[in-house]
Amino acid sequence: MTTWMVDQRLQGNNLPVITKGIVDYIKSKSPLSIPVRAVRLLQFISKETSHIGASFSLMPETLAVYAWSESTTENEVAFLIDFLLKKGWLDARLGVGQVRYGEFRVPAYVRVTVEGHGQLERQEVALGSSQAFIAMWFDRTMDTVFENGISPAVEDAGYVPMRIDRKSDLNKIDDEIISEIRRSRFLVADFTYGDEGVRGGVYFAAGFAEGLGIPVIYTCRKDMLDKLHFDTRQYAHIDWETPEELRTKLKNRILARIRQISTPRAKP
Repeated sequence: MTTWMVDQRLQGNNLPVITKGIVDYIKSKSPLSIPVRAVRLLQFISKETSHIGASFSLMPETLAVYAWSESTTENEVAFLIDFLLKKGWLDARLGVGQVRYGEFRVPAYVRVTVEGHGQLERQEVALGSSQAFIAMWFDRTMDTVFENGISPAVEDAGYVPMRIDRKSDLNKIDDEIISEIRRSRFLVADFTYGDEGVRGGVYFAAGFAEGLGIPVIYTCRKDMLDKLHFDTRQYAHIDWETPEELRTKLKNRILARIRQISTPRAKP
């Protein structure tokens, strides 16, 4: 749960809504690998320092260190710090001694090196190119479709879903949409709608992505397929009746179509 909360904050969602579907999904996820945990710790240290070359105090009572690195013991944190030091992504501040983390001692103060900042920059590009922009009807009746269908399907395939309405630090909404689509590897467009009529924003997002050459995966609830606008009816849509069915079909489509692109598209 803590790892999921940290991920939501990284995506700009500081007040995520936790549902039963979210809890079930979190329980089904595998633990993070050790290298990924180490890089997340490096991200946290970089985020907490005010400027390049600034030192960070590695005190055991800093609970966020555990949250960001998915650690449950001081020994685990010490192991990850040692990994980062040996990689050359952190170095120790001289003359300030060490602190005890479980059975080990680590430098009391560390800083992110030039190599460490380079690793974080490469990581940021990787995250950008693995993002999937989600265009859909943002209605509460669609929450279970997203949480139990679209989001887990995208994550099961190894990508990160981005919903613009769940990004907390929004500026001008149109500019944000364009920016996030540009940095996405592909777009999922679901054309299900309610009594208010078709969702113009979904058509816009899909058309904009197509114009940029970004792959678009089209989905729609089965009973609405006949109501689709002729502009998009030409595309093969994933039809679904339940979120669980959508999860399976969408994951398979992502793996079949997106994974065919062997070279990741770096964000602009």
